[in-house]
Amino acid sequence: MIQTMSVLISGASIAGTALAYWLHRHGFDVTVIERAPALRTGGYGVDIRGAAITVLKGMGILDQVRAADTNLTGVYFVNSKGKFEGQISEASMGNQQGLDIEIMRDDLSNILYDLTKDTVEYIWGDSITAIHETEAGAEVQFIHGKPQTFDLVIGADGLHSNVRTLTFGDEAQFKRTLGCYISIFTLENYLNLDHRQLLYTIPGKTVGMYSARDNTEARGMFLFQSEALKYDRYDIESQKKFVENAFLGHTGWETSHLLKTMRDATDFYFDEICQIHMPTWSKGRITLVGDAAYGPSPLSGQGSSLALVGAFVLAGELKAADGDFARAFVAYEQKMRKFVEKNQKIGLIAAGSMIEKSNFKIFLRNLMLRIPTIMVVQFKMISKMIAKAANGIKLKDY
Repeated sequence: MIQTMSVLISGASIAGTALAYWLHRHGFDVTVIERAPALRTGGYGVDIRGAAITVLKGMGILDQVRAADTNLTGVYFVNSKGKFEGQISEASMGNQQGLDIEIMRDDLSNILYDLTKDTVEYIWGDSITAIHETEAGAEVQFIHGKPQTFDLVIGADGLHSNVRTLTFGDEAQFKRTLGCYISIFTLENYLNLDHRQLLYTIPGKTVGMYSARDNTEARGMFLFQSEALKYDRYDIESQKKFVENAFLGHTGWETSHLLKTMRDATDFYFDEICQIHMPTWSKGRITLVGDAAYGPSPLSGQGSSLALVGAFVLAGELKAADGDFARAFVAYEQKMRKFVEKNQKIGLIAAGSMIEKSNFKIFLRNLMLRIPTIMVVQFKMISKMIAKAANGIKLKDY
């Protein structure tokens, strides 16, 4: 680069912090802006597989991330009385022991932030309100801060990306809804779960709980099918009410206790299960990375891996283009597109497997779980598909 390019990244979660690391390493002047007042806590476990493992290794944090592995042994299905109906091992779900990693989202976010906090400027509690492109750069206005001009603006701000809306229009045109909603929250591991996840399913709904951080705490989960809900994403109380209404009258297993615990949770998370599909991720001096561009859905487990790989490729192509950002954006999309499509297919499969529509389908699933030969064949196919998707890109040495 003839002169150092300034880059504004919106979003300080996985994609944003990983991109900040690689851009700084390649000589860019990086600023990250985040609407939240600090790093967001809570969230679900995310899977790191295939090419994303290579990216972590290149960042020098693979051992640190591996040390925070949840080490879950599998998923155990229970009935309304808490009796075990069957189980699925982690290996059956595509997790290759010793190769793949499952880590809590906020643990990974903290590791990435610690890696960049001394070399990258972070602005907390603020957000972009407008982006106006000129020949000199992208003029950016904020809710609180003074307007600034950057060479590039990158949206790494999640499924409901603010940068995407400002640049490309309403998210409805890019969102593919999968017909269900999810809630996650932290709670005491009062069932003394030992590196395991329990799921209780009734038609159209799933209740779950799994241990986290070496069994010192747990995460509760509610998943339910629903027609499109209209709500304010920043109105936590109304979101909790949606969950309570969805499970009204259902008291099987630990449902009542988990609903009560959810009511008091301070890290409550709620969102629609959806994917983001866009014909292009870039426009002028602006591009998107991670869930903002190609979210595979929270149920897929692939979102963080896509974010890590996408950040690596985008930063690498910007370095290789030596200031020609238009060329870099084209190369970024060309290299990532097929990889994204393969991983989004996993998200569609995951959404279909987490909720059963009838008692008969629940009965069939439990029956199949008791027939090892059927399950081995089925999950071997799924495992192979996940591994192929996770390794479906050849990374350059930028």
